Amino acid sequence: MFKDWMAHLCGLCLTLRDEHGHRARLVTNYDGLLVSVLTEAQLAASAPRRKAGACALRGFKGADVVSAQAEGARLAAAVSLLLAAGKTRDHIADGDGPYARRPVAAAASRVADRWDAAGGRTGEVLGFDAAVLRDAVARQAVLERTPGLTLLELLEPTETAVAAAFAHTAVLAGRPGNAEPLAEAGRFFGRLAHLLDAVEDLPEDHAAGAFNPLTATDTPLREARRLCDASLHGLRLALADAEFENRTLVTALLEREVRKAVDRTFQGHPYAVFDEPSASDRGGLPVLPVVGQYPPGYYPPPGQVPPGYKPPRRRPGCGPELCLAGALVGCTCGLWRPEWSEYHESSCSDRCACTRCDGCGDGCSNCGECCNCCGDGGCCDCGCDC
Repeated sequence: MFKDWMAHLCGLCLTLRDEHGHRARLVTNYDGLLVSVLTEAQLAASAPRRKAGACALRGFKGADVVSAQAEGARLAAAVSLLLAAGKTRDHIADGDGPYARRPVAAAASRVADRWDAAGGRTGEVLGFDAAVLRDAVARQAVLERTPGLTLLELLEPTETAVAAAFAHTAVLAGRPGNAEPLAEAGRFFGRLAHLLDAVEDLPEDHAAGAFNPLTATDTPLREARRLCDASLHGLRLALADAEFENRTLVTALLEREVRKAVDRTFQGHPYAVFDEPSASDRGGLPVLPVVGQYPPGYYPPPGQVPPGYKPPRRRPGCGPELCLAGALVGCTCGLWRPEWSEYHESSCSDRCACTRCDGCGDGCSNCGECCNCCGDGGCCDCGCDC
């Protein structure tokens, strides 16, 4: 699975290079490759491999990668370019960081225009309507300036953008019946991505006075976690309704790794506080302090990040593309683990997903034992459906 994952990642990078030039490779990201993975999972013949030469990011080794002729890789490139262009323009409009300087903003604007045009051209060749993504990015900026909206209303553009990209993989694979369940899966994944990004960025956004959908809607952290768990469940059900030739990598990335990302994001969050008398009523979930909700001392004053707080480590190359998500998907089965993985310094048996107790997902809700999907039995022997 790791070899296949790398084939899609490197394939996306090289497709961007071959079709749009070396600078376009800046938008390569781990979330965009999901589009390529979904296309191949539905039709294996849609993602031919080719031999790529040595690359510094692979330790100067060659590899078999998805060809730039693969429609899934080209769609992933188009989506990444369009969303990167939209987010760059958003940074320019807000004057974020270096974008507040006119020379930087002017240069970034020209780059964004080239990325947008390139993504639109590729999307048109593949029959993908780039206007859906452009509209989603523009609508997001408008919604963030509109008071009184609910959290789900603020997440809607992200859900729509990802749903459109996921659904079009069914068109490329010649499986129109998959379009609806994959669109549904895309909506849940987009919601998850945006929520996790908001939770991770909360201390920095609060300190800088920047917009964050959680504080803008006074959403407690326990409610954000509830929405994430519900979205995870919906994502699994939607993927179960789709037909795949091989769903192994899809399951690993969109179910197991996303679940781990949710746990990793909420665990030990600096804004998590517990009200012991009512903790059982909330299931022990943390609460997000919002302005005026708690007495002084429960949350930091504006402009001050909690002492000792270290932002979650983001994966290299993870940009704003595909729903502005942070760390969501990573490598799956295999001994190599990146630094952000909780198993980075673990034993060989723990680093390999197939030999860990959590290799297939959650424990059985009835008997509490771990499901062993890698074993001959397929799951725990409790007579229930895990």
